[in-house]
Amino acid sequence: MKLWIDADAVPRDVKAICLKASDRLRLETIFVANQRVETLAGYTHVSAVRVEGGPDVADRYIAERAVAGDVAVTADIPLAALLVPNGVTVIDPRGEQYTAETIGERLSVRNFMDALRGAGVETGGHGTYGPREKQAFANALDRALTRALRPG
Repeated sequence: MKLWIDADAVPRDVKAICLKASDRLRLETIFVANQRVETLAGYTHVSAVRVEGGPDVADRYIAERAVAGDVAVTADIPLAALLVPNGVTVIDPRGEQYTAETIGERLSVRNFMDALRGAGVETGGHGTYGPREKQAFANALDRALTRALRPG
């Protein structure tokens, strides 16, 4: 089982929580980005992969390598839509888990909002990332990893 981090846009707090979980559980963790990813020395189970190219190259890298039973962290709904049907547990940096039951609707809403933005409509975005979101993510990651590591 591996922990995949779509590292292009995750908050610093999310990276820190993932590093701690990797260390505590001795869990292979891979940060993937199209820019340099700084990882802290001493985390023996963590690696960083820098992919060349556009913004979706990191997503493709994860989608091609993550397998059933892995856990992925991403705010990218199209990436989640590729991973969830393959049995990968996907959570976003705010602690929401994408499931087979919810990913289709989330992708439709995302595409609709993208079309509105493309037409010049101001759609707003997420609020600030604060302690509540950080705690929700930490709890969701803990639940996901506990389930993924459970034997049987």
